[in-house]
Formats: sequence, C-alpha cells, structure tokens
Amino acid sequence: MAKTKAKNAYELVPQLGKLRDEVLFGDVWEQPELSKRDRSLVTCAILAALYRTSELEGHMQRALDNGVTQDELRGLITHTAFYAGWPCAVNAGRVGLKIFEDDQ
Repeated sequence: MAKTKAKNAYELVPQLGKLRDEVLFGDVWEQPELSKRDRSLVTCAILAALYRTSELEGHMQRALDNGVTQDELRGLITHTAFYAGWPCAVNAGRVGLKIFEDDQ
C-alpha cells in the first residue's frame, strides 16, 4: 500500500491539528477575558520572544486581521528588543517586513 507524504505537521500528526482546531482556536481563543485583538498582541509578543519565526508569520497576519495595526506591531517589535533580546526583535522585524509587504 502506497503512503502519501504528509505536507505539514498537522497531516503527519492529525491529533495535533484536532487539538489546535478544537481546543486552542475553538476554546482558548474564544474565552471572554481577552479580545482576539489582545490575544493576537500577546501571542505575537511571545512568539517573537521565543524566536518562533514560522509561527510568528501566521500570527502577525492574524493580528492584522484582528485589528492590530502595523504601527502597533512595530512597537511590539521594539519592546521585544529590550525584554527578549535584540536578535529576537530583528527576527520579528524581518517577519514584519514580509507580512507588511504582503498586506499592501
């Protein structure tokens, strides 16, 4: 029997995708304590601080879709430099460059 090659982590580990959809985005992101806009800011800050480039790219775009402005993301990146380190901020800036170009 021929196996098809997984295209991403969620195809390789379907339970991971199910938990992402049902628990993370279906429950955690729907909790009333924070707006989706605020959750996006928090998530981007954490991902920038942890140098999680691929995840940050998707969440920066989600942040824009959730009402965060490009100027707010720029401010987040500057703030990251002093609390998480210069390399983390520069990396986040590179991600922002790509996202901002795609958003125009």
